[in-house]
Amino acid sequence: MNGKIIKEKSEQIKNELISIRRDIHSHPESGLKENRTSALVAKKLEELGLDVQKNIGVTGVIGTLKGKYPGKTILLRADMDCLEMTELNDIPYKSKTDGLMHACGHDAHTTWLLGSAMILSQFKDEINGNIKFLFQPAEEGLGGAERMIKAGALENPKVDAAIGAHVWPQVEAGKIGIKYDSMMAAPDLFKITIYGKGGHGAEPHNTIDPISIGCQVYMSLQTIVSRKINPTEPAVLSITMFNGGSAHNVIPDKVEMVGTVRSLNNEMREYIPKTMDSIINGITKAHGAKYEFEYTPYYPPVINDSDITNIVKEAGIEILGTEGVVELSKPTMGGEDFSYFGQAVPSTFFVVGTRNLEKGIDKSLHNPYFNIDEDILHKASAVLAQCAIKYLKNNT
Repeated sequence: MNGKIIKEKSEQIKNELISIRRDIHSHPESGLKENRTSALVAKKLEELGLDVQKNIGVTGVIGTLKGKYPGKTILLRADMDCLEMTELNDIPYKSKTDGLMHACGHDAHTTWLLGSAMILSQFKDEINGNIKFLFQPAEEGLGGAERMIKAGALENPKVDAAIGAHVWPQVEAGKIGIKYDSMMAAPDLFKITIYGKGGHGAEPHNTIDPISIGCQVYMSLQTIVSRKINPTEPAVLSITMFNGGSAHNVIPDKVEMVGTVRSLNNEMREYIPKTMDSIINGITKAHGAKYEFEYTPYYPPVINDSDITNIVKEAGIEILGTEGVVELSKPTMGGEDFSYFGQAVPSTFFVVGTRNLEKGIDKSLHNPYFNIDEDILHKASAVLAQCAIKYLKNNT
């Protein structure tokens, strides 16, 4: 099996993949409710003769291709859930469910992974080892990856490496983007509640004003990134909600602030909340107020393994040519729960370009007008298939 053969096989299923993607796009399902999508996936995998497991981590599906010869096991992953937003595209395959839309490209992810299974299932007698095709629910906030791992997705057979991919509007359609080391941030959540002493707005001296204290906390927290972290170290601390008060002449008893912290490594992920707590404690104590600080870690950062990234790079060049593979210069501060696979086994996450200005496809992720250049589907399938072949060949 070489890249030319894999590429030819992918071109044969191009139209079928477009049809599958449009079907999934028009029937979006939110996290842990991907019943129609998972049924479609399972049916297709069974038709290909794979060993299929259903309802893993609620609605997850795994199809396992067992090669004729013994060897390692590689996992290829896609997510299936949509976003809770209304699609504004005027297209024949527009979402049929108001308030739900595939605005993050998971319909494409599911489709191209099915495509890679369609390609690789034709070479079962030539494969050393196993390939797991994992279709994950609930990436958008409900931790589907962790659910599937806890349900045994990395066992029987034991997974040795994992690869995932995401549509990317910043990269030209027909190309993939790779990133060594840190690629995506840990998207953590925090909530701060400051308790003061309410009273009449005309008698502030008889109160402990939580709004005033909250403003000081807000401004001081901004100094963590600007003054306490090395300027070459990427980090984000954003307060996105600030709620307090109910009347123009009443100083309230409390205020609440909610926000997010983004960090690219585990050391920074531990440092920032500790520093936040120290600052909040000092300011509230100085004013005689009390506080609660709730910090909720979401997904870990995506940190790519260099060896697996090299395999994606080589496979990408074999399928798309040298100009078809670009190395991303900077990580993104967005998060992805593919990171849970990266914590368990050597893994890499790459992006598939979707931008095509001639077709008017240039909208960002999570945009009600988001769409993709469908010519990328079979190409991404071919790249993933070639990645699996190269990994298993190199680890026989």
